[in-house]
Amino acid sequence: MSKNGRSTMPLATKLVLVVRDGLEPALAVNAAAVVGLSLGARLNHPLGSDGVDASGRSHAGLNPHPVPVLTAAADELRELHDRAQARPDLITVGFNEVARRARDYDDYLAMLKATSAEHVDFVAVAVFGPRNRVTALTKRLPLHT
Repeated sequence: MSKNGRSTMPLATKLVLVVRDGLEPALAVNAAAVVGLSLGARLNHPLGSDGVDASGRSHAGLNPHPVPVLTAAADELRELHDRAQARPDLITVGFNEVARRARDYDDYLAMLKATSAEHVDFVAVAVFGPRNRVTALTKRLPLHT
């Protein structure tokens, strides 16, 4: 353990959020939030313990993983989604233009059903799984700036 009580051993798993480059900042933040929340709902990993600050105020436990937000061109994002989704050891969540443009979830599902896979354009992708597998898929992608 380090001085701050956190483990110094690297986590065996890794998660990344990748947003399409060129998005307006508000759209990039929204897309990262959507895939992050959706991924979090699929994980059976515990959050860190609640904390208390020096004033005695409680703070809810957080995800213990670092969460890099990367960027990729539209074609790279599609390739990442497809390659990650093909691996059974990875959990992959994609947020696409069909969902982004839908008025509500039922509208999204209906529009998605009428859209062929090659016309589903991704806005963001979240990937979680074994550290080496996630790194192999995302190591060449730059951090979102």
